[in-house]
Amino acid sequence: MTGSDDNRLSTSALAKRLKLPIQQLFVTLRDYGWIDRRGKSWALTGKGELQGGSYQESQRFGRYIVWPDSLLEHPLLSAIETNQRITPGGMRRYYPHLGVRQINRNFAELGMLSITRRGLELTSLGEHFGGRQEHDEDNGLLLISWPHEIVDNPVIHRELNRLVSDGFSSESPIATAASTDPKPDLDSGAIAPDLFATPANEPLQVPRETVHARCGLDGHAVDSLLQLRVCDWLYEAQLAHARDRSLPVEEPLTADFYVPAVGLYIECWERDVPTSALSRRLRTREVCRELKLAYQEIAATDIERVDDLLTKRVAELSRKH
Repeated sequence: MTGSDDNRLSTSALAKRLKLPIQQLFVTLRDYGWIDRRGKSWALTGKGELQGGSYQESQRFGRYIVWPDSLLEHPLLSAIETNQRITPGGMRRYYPHLGVRQINRNFAELGMLSITRRGLELTSLGEHFGGRQEHDEDNGLLLISWPHEIVDNPVIHRELNRLVSDGFSSESPIATAASTDPKPDLDSGAIAPDLFATPANEPLQVPRETVHARCGLDGHAVDSLLQLRVCDWLYEAQLAHARDRSLPVEEPLTADFYVPAVGLYIECWERDVPTSALSRRLRTREVCRELKLAYQEIAATDIERVDDLLTKRVAELSRKH
């Protein structure tokens, strides 16, 4: 909907001119006290009328609120820019090859939100990234907004860029070395270069301390019999899991296994752990505690108790989910 001939703008048109998500502008105007929710529609308040708001009738849309275009320069609306929040729909501006559902699923896999019948529910990790629980005023479903700077967060950039590039980013050891032209072909719709990629003159760092030697039932490469037991247990329990999954931090930290359905990171502690690997594993444990991530260690002495330990831990986390 656009404004009428006297340069008045509907709220959706105003949001488009301000380059703001429509839902965010409605919530902001409500917080300012300019509009209020009455039944299934928005209504002007006295403050909103003082700002020049009025109603317009449309055969197609019924009655809706319009505003003078002078509000484009209003200091309160201009100030939204500094505290601007963004939704997955807005993130598509930076990741045009990803859909809203893909972004939400990725955030859910990271443990930043849970996808439920009520909508998108924020988790403690999501709060750590600045997420804020919102409600869709039209259908009552739960939504989440994020601080706009999340698109510049190295962790989010790494994860979403991984989806955009199908996993073959410039940070990947298997990326081709033949691509020497740093300038992207913008006209072809190519993805912009990864600003957080390892510089060309620095060696690529592979955080794992070993080379995979065998595979589990699901084809995942493992380094030891202990990892094989854990991998096969997860497969036979029909739990989708990742191998050597990066933690949601900038540091090059990974866990042996990650189960997104319950947000569980699993580390297998062998009998003889090299000093370099030990420091990494201790740091992984510390980060999981700092971020309150679900974490489980399986020691070499527990190899015959894998079933008991994981059954109990997964059941405990399933009740919380």
